[in-house]
Amino acid sequence: MKKQLRYILLFISAIGFAQKPMVQAEIDTTNIRIGEQFQLKISVAETINVIIPAMRLKGLEVVDSTRIDTLKNSLVRRYILTGFDSGAFYIPQQQIFVKNQAFLTDSLLVNVATIAIDTTKVKKFPIKSIKKEPYTFDDFKNYIYIILAILAIIAFWVYWFVFRKRKTDIEAPTYRALPPYEEALLKLTALDEKLLWQNNKTKEYYSELTEIVRGYIERELKVPALENTTDEVLEMIIAFKKSEAVDTSKETIGKLKDLLREADLVKFAKSKPLAIEIEDDRRDAEYIIGNLKPKPIIEKEDGLE
Repeated sequence: MKKQLRYILLFISAIGFAQKPMVQAEIDTTNIRIGEQFQLKISVAETINVIIPAMRLKGLEVVDSTRIDTLKNSLVRRYILTGFDSGAFYIPQQQIFVKNQAFLTDSLLVNVATIAIDTTKVKKFPIKSIKKEPYTFDDFKNYIYIILAILAIIAFWVYWFVFRKRKTDIEAPTYRALPPYEEALLKLTALDEKLLWQNNKTKEYYSELTEIVRGYIERELKVPALENTTDEVLEMIIAFKKSEAVDTSKETIGKLKDLLREADLVKFAKSKPLAIEIEDDRRDAEYIIGNLKPKPIIEKEDGLE
């Protein structure tokens, strides 16, 4: 009975030793010359949940690798390796995971030999001088962009300080050469052509409308109407009226007061007057310009008191 049990144990042990290992590494040669290539094959006796990490090497380099192939009940991956230094190099054990369990391959030795060169048969050539590459657009691209940017800036400043100033100098006297009343009417006509309030630019419309009226008062009465507030302008006009320095009526002063107050509400309180109210204010502005004038000075004739 003991003899039979011994035979059974020996048979089980033989079967265990004969089993194929889970992971295996093989190379097609163990000796290469510098720069030659050889093949490394890694086999895994399993096809499910297998992870083959990146190759870890020292002294050798991976030139290429193939996809993992499935052969019967195993996986195979091949690598093309080479070496550029002479000597003996080991391909270390590679760790491979199968169903979350780590397995190690055997380490393999590869000898890399140098190539013997017969210097007596090698033809010698003189040392050549360094040749410069021809210039391309990319060599000057950054400089061209910088020059274009500088030219654009110069053109902008020339336009701003020369042509624009000259244009302003030409256009400005067109109004200033006219009497205050005619200048104001001309500006009102130009304002109408802009169609500001018709295009939802009510704030800009009232700003220009009141600026025209204030500019007329400033030129005609020689007071700083453009710089003063609404109340200050009204106080000056009322004072001129009391001193009979201006030829106007209470209705004109009332229309001026309503126009300036309405403009302040639009500009600062975001008021939105109706179209009919805007048109009334436009007519009132022209009425004010036509009915607010300095009283003419009557010179006394010699000999009359």
